[in-house]
Amino acid sequence: MILDRPIAIAGAGSIGCFVGGMHAAAGRRVAMLARPRVIDAIEANGLRLTSFEGLERTIASTQLVLSEDASIFADAGAVLVTVKSTDTAAIADVIASHAPADAVIVSLQNGVSNVPVLRARLPGHRVLGGMVPFNVVAHGKARFHRATSGDIIIERDHAGTAAQLSVPGLKVRSTMDIAGVQWGKLLVNLNNALNALGDLPLRQQLAQRSWRRLFADQMAEGLQVIRAEGIRPVSSTPIPAGWMPHLLRLPDAVFAALLGSTMRIDADARSSMWEDLQRGRRTEIDYLQGAIIAIAERRGIQVPLSRRVVTLIKQAEAAGKGSPGLTPQQIRAE
Repeated sequence: MILDRPIAIAGAGSIGCFVGGMHAAAGRRVAMLARPRVIDAIEANGLRLTSFEGLERTIASTQLVLSEDASIFADAGAVLVTVKSTDTAAIADVIASHAPADAVIVSLQNGVSNVPVLRARLPGHRVLGGMVPFNVVAHGKARFHRATSGDIIIERDHAGTAAQLSVPGLKVRSTMDIAGVQWGKLLVNLNNALNALGDLPLRQQLAQRSWRRLFADQMAEGLQVIRAEGIRPVSSTPIPAGWMPHLLRLPDAVFAALLGSTMRIDADARSSMWEDLQRGRRTEIDYLQGAIIAIAERRGIQVPLSRRVVTLIKQAEAAGKGSPGLTPQQIRAE
């Protein structure tokens, strides 16, 4: 049983701190592999969790095991992988060296390529795919704010891992089609780059039809490509993935009413890719738009907007000045 042993967080960034903190708040033992700056912030301030729903929790550092040494994985019942996709192979090797052979490994990462990497490097381990639909914003001083709605979804297994990982305020559901769920999330995550390039809060961005049309065109490219590959995306909202490009193009008032009935977005919410640019970190663009481009090349499909967005993100990464604050027209321009 997972509940009999600590839950390890492999990569205590925004998602890792929020998920791990919620488990600690529920009285579970949590071990977090974290960078020194994160450890120092938690030790100085406690781990503070907030949300658009009014959540307010502060977990004392003494309620957590915090370390940059992966030996804290030694007695873990579950390891939740929350590193960026670029770091998946490296963290898999760390887990292989330090986690028990019977620990269940759960990928709570963006993209669709992480689980195969984990399984290849962790033979004998039970590795489950997952999808986190909500956004977490790091506000500094160890405060992590959940800014959008949704339940975590993970791959169904015989042990009922999803139910064991559910705690008050953090529901985890299971699915028999985690690949479809992850592709559905990838389509939504195509907006991460647009949000990063535009330097606007998500809610403000989605309130503008010019931005939504750009997002719709990105999603339409993605849908064309993955359908050619025989992939059936599963939406994380009541709205089917195939309908989204059409709905995104609706007039502002109509779309606002529709969005309000399916998803809640805090005024502070921004994409994780925006945060990566602001902090001078490498983004996950190669695992989002890059995944679409890889299939398009294999299938002989033209995806000019996806290629344009990748180019702009890589230019922003190289410049190291944060978001370039582009308009939809500037993003479209060649």
